[in-house]
Order: sequence, then C-alpha cells, then structure tokens
Amino acid sequence: MRLVRFRHGDRIATGAVQPGSETIQVIAGTFFEDPLPTGDEVAIDDVMLLAPVLPSKLVCVGKNYAAHAAEFGLDVPEEPLLFLKPSTAVIGPGDAIRLLPISRRVDYEGELAVVMGRLARNVRAEDASRFILGYTCANDVTLRDLQKTDDQWARAKGFDGSAPLGPWIETSVDPTDAVLETRLNGEVVQHASTSDMVFGVAELIEYVTSFMTLLPGDALLTGTPEGVGRLEGGDVVEVEVEGVGTLRNEVVEP
Repeated sequence: MRLVRFRHGDRIATGAVQPGSETIQVIAGTFFEDPLPTGDEVAIDDVMLLAPVLPSKLVCVGKNYAAHAAEFGLDVPEEPLLFLKPSTAVIGPGDAIRLLPISRRVDYEGELAVVMGRLARNVRAEDASRFILGYTCANDVTLRDLQKTDDQWARAKGFDGSAPLGPWIETSVDPTDAVLETRLNGEVVQHASTSDMVFGVAELIEYVTSFMTLLPGDALLTGTPEGVGRLEGGDVVEVEVEGVGTLRNEVVEP
C-alpha cells in the first residue's frame, strides 16, 4: 500500500491508500507506533501531499552505480561511500527547489530511498527487510561546484531543500530490479535499474547499522545512476521509480 502525509485544509495527517484506490484512509498516530484507522476517508485529489516522512537523518550513498562513478572519472569504492543530510534538507512533492546565490552549479540526482520502519542496529543483510517500512523517490540535489571545492560536503549536500522526497512510501516494492528514471522538462536524462547498484539495499543496511543506529523514519538514499546534470530556474525535474511513483519539483531562482 501507499503511506502518505498530507495537508487537508488546516490539518496535517497521515494515511494509507490501498492498491487501486484513490481514497486515503486516515490514520491516527504515526506509521511507526500504533497506526490505527480513524474511519475517516478523503480523496487523494483533494489533499496536498507532503514529504511522506520527516527523518531524523538521511544517510546517502555516493558512487553506488559504476557508470555514474565513471562519468566523473572515479573508481567504484571498495566499501559504501556515505554522507549525511540533515532533516532540514527535506522537502516534499510539488515543493520548490530553490537555487542558492552561493552556488553557480546545482545538479539533480534521482535516487531510490529506503524508509526504515524500526530501530535498526547491527542488522544482518538477510534480516534487513524486517526493518524496512517501504520505499520512496528522492532527489539528492547537489551544489556541484561547492562539492568540488569544499573538503567536507555539508554545504554541497546538506543545504535546505536538497532532499526532495515523495510522493509517498510504497510498502511492496522489489528494490533489487526497479527502473529508475529522471526527467528534466520532460526529457529523460537518467535511466537505469536498481540492479545496477554496486551495493544493494540489504548490504547497505548491514553496513550502515554496523556503526550507526537508524531510527524509525530515517531515510537511506541508495545512490544515483549516470546522467546527472544541471538545474536552472524554471526547470521541472521528475524522479520516477518503478512500482513507487513520481516525485515532481520545480526549480526557482534565489
């Protein structure tokens, strides 16, 4: 099913959408603690979808597609290359990606994101699926020029609005072979399968939780394929993951 956060009038709420339905079943509580149906329903067309989760942190994987590493003239790492984004980086479907005056080169990076459903520490790869709530689409928006000049990537990867997530969390997706596609103004600019990832979802969860606790709602961004490129004011960027949905955001000038 699809798990959604949404605004309906003055209310922000969570809910579930069953396969084939266009109606949200409103949930009391959160996705992680006693999610009980309230009996209320609302049409999905009558709400504003928000980022489906507000993670305490986003753990991101670099160079996890060999072709993407190659387009930058880099080798594939022997172990996952990780960096973090803060919770304030998150925006939702339909929200604006705002360019910053401190950067002259802002890039899109379409990705599959894993949303954790349980506290995870020292998880074995074979048990990883038990800790996953579901999957959503992500865009690892990057200040590429600052990534090249800064020793650390806090500015380049962690700025406000650098982590669009959405449009919802899909709970039943096979992450081992899903098509990932990014479109810029309707033109396909990235097209790959998650089967091309160097380190798969279960392997990544085992690696990350060997030294860092993942909390319910935390997001793991699994890397981007080749074809990353520049965003400019007025652009519309869409990230679509097969079986999940499409995340759409417009780009605006500072």
